[in-house]
Amino acid sequence: MTKTIADNKELIQDAKLFIDGKYVDALSGETFDSINPATNQKLATVANAGAEDAKRAIDVADRTFESGVWSKMPVEERCEILCRMSDLILENVDELAMIETLDVGKPISESRGFDIPRAAKNFRFFAEMAKYMVNEHYDMGKFMSYTEYNPVGVVSLIIPWNLPFMQMTWKASAALAAGNSIVIKPASDTPLSAVKFGEIANEAGLPPGVMNILTGPGSTVGTEMSENPKVRRLAFVGESGTGQTVMTNAAKSLTPVSLELGGKSANIVFEDADLDEAVEGSIEAIFTNQGQICLAGSRILVQESIYDEFLDKFVAAVKQIKVGDPTDQNTEMGALVSKNHLESVDNYVQIGLDEGAKLAYGGKRKQIEGLEDGNFYEPTVLYDVDNKMRVAQEEIFGPVPVIIPFKTEEEAIEIANDSIYGLAGVVWTNDLRRSQRVTSSIESGLLWVNCWYIRDLRTPFGGSKASGIGREGGRNSFEFYTEAKTITIKK
Repeated sequence: MTKTIADNKELIQDAKLFIDGKYVDALSGETFDSINPATNQKLATVANAGAEDAKRAIDVADRTFESGVWSKMPVEERCEILCRMSDLILENVDELAMIETLDVGKPISESRGFDIPRAAKNFRFFAEMAKYMVNEHYDMGKFMSYTEYNPVGVVSLIIPWNLPFMQMTWKASAALAAGNSIVIKPASDTPLSAVKFGEIANEAGLPPGVMNILTGPGSTVGTEMSENPKVRRLAFVGESGTGQTVMTNAAKSLTPVSLELGGKSANIVFEDADLDEAVEGSIEAIFTNQGQICLAGSRILVQESIYDEFLDKFVAAVKQIKVGDPTDQNTEMGALVSKNHLESVDNYVQIGLDEGAKLAYGGKRKQIEGLEDGNFYEPTVLYDVDNKMRVAQEEIFGPVPVIIPFKTEEEAIEIANDSIYGLAGVVWTNDLRRSQRVTSSIESGLLWVNCWYIRDLRTPFGGSKASGIGREGGRNSFEFYTEAKTITIKK
């Protein structure tokens, strides 16, 4: 029998700050509540850190780094600890997945089937890769040059609310594998899985002070984490406007930044595509995690010759999506993260209708029996959308795709590039040459052909334009989280 939300209350504990290997209260003693999006009821009391707590955590991380207990540990030993953290994530997959589902509102099938296993993969991947990173060596006759890649020191990681555990481990695993000490700030809406990770770090044998976790507002904690001169690298994932603020703060100390920001990705369906495959993939690309994914294929561009047929098949599939209790294994779409976000999504739908878009399905709050106060929204389809409309240009970050017709390949490329964002995109076609022409012409950091969100962790990840700065993944991550030093010796 599937457990209900009430049955899982024993998993949730009040959350404190994790500093120097210990759980501690905020210096002010202040707290805030973590809310379950499916009920809008309190899940836990969470320590509300301030700027002084952030300074303390950064000082601890800096002191730990300078001690060499982690930064100078042989890479093989670091790898063993990080792989043990990976194993512990998998050993606790059910508990971590349920915490993530209760705190974020996402279906348990996604938390258990993707988020937590991928988090474990992140740690094992970067741990193993660190062992095989090769430093360059160049022979110049009478001279020899070689390059070292050394850990930089304290790294600030500011994590979003949509995929908190997976995103945290994506950043933390690479920064730790490179030998750095880290300070993590999860989003205030979804702090619980990140805080829980402190227990795993201690059990795995990560030295105290190497990883520190702060729960609190970006206006104080996030500002200190981005401005403090002891921070040598800053990685931020979130909304583009906030990313600009973070970058401005970091510039005061010339701290290098990695920014993964918003998206409004084009999902292009050509007339020669496998229509059933395109519909299925387009559903996945926009309704996974209630559409709260920066990589979502939120602008669906469909060639006019198949536009009506695609729309009919797409809407029919959308109507079959099961919205309900996130802890139910059969649920396909859960709750939006907060009341405010629910209102924002609903407001965008109304903006689209006012602009002239047509509503094919959804468009209102969804009532779930027994969870009447939850932040549930119907999967929604807006069609006959013009790319100049706000709903086509601004990131809704919810289960609301906009469907836009196009005539030619050239027009599809023009529409796809007519956006401030350049994070991702999808092309559905059975014409190999077309796929190459189109993907080469789209201004985007990530592109898929006849699939979505398939990731090889060795490849670069990141966006262009307002979607971000820098690339992580594989060697790109190690280059960001290390400082290159070239040494030349006369023989």
